[in-house]
Amino acid sequence: MANGVTAFDLTIDPRNLSKSELTGVRVAMAVAGVLALALGIMVLAWPAATLAIVAALFGLYFLFGGVSRVARGLFMTGTAGGIRVLNILLGVLLLVAGIVSIRNPLNSLAVLGLVIGISWLVEGVAALVETAPDASKWFGTLFGAISVVAGISILLSPVGSLAVLVLVGGVFLIISGASQIMMAVTFGRRASRA
Repeated sequence: MANGVTAFDLTIDPRNLSKSELTGVRVAMAVAGVLALALGIMVLAWPAATLAIVAALFGLYFLFGGVSRVARGLFMTGTAGGIRVLNILLGVLLLVAGIVSIRNPLNSLAVLGLVIGISWLVEGVAALVETAPDASKWFGTLFGAISVVAGISILLSPVGSLAVLVLVGGVFLIISGASQIMMAVTFGRRASRA
């Protein structure tokens, strides 16, 4: 504590994780990346899909992301308390976003746009502060920056942006999926060699 200010360590240092925790984080990142990549390809392949289908698919993506974040927050004992709490809070937000997207896809398009925008914005900010001191840092930063830009874009015009959500969302999911897969491949490489 310097000058009366308490700072939380929000980094994930793979060297502090057990082998099973490291494997769990990598698997969760890889599965989320593959799902995002597959969903992005499907969204772009069928652009005439209804918003209800797109909302349900985004809902499933957010549900998996929420479960993954909550699990990371609860079971990663090798990380600081601040990052664990952040993961749990973000996971709950993503779970709520997923449920709203699946249950009420067309009842409130503005709410759907806002939920998707806020979820991407918060997930992006979390990815930007969750840096690891290894090669995955750059892919995490890319993922975070793309999430923030996509979230802000949706928030600026939630209803109007839903018309282009299929295109923007599909491209974002492909880039996001590739980034998460690369994070999974590079996360903890130095730690596993040591």
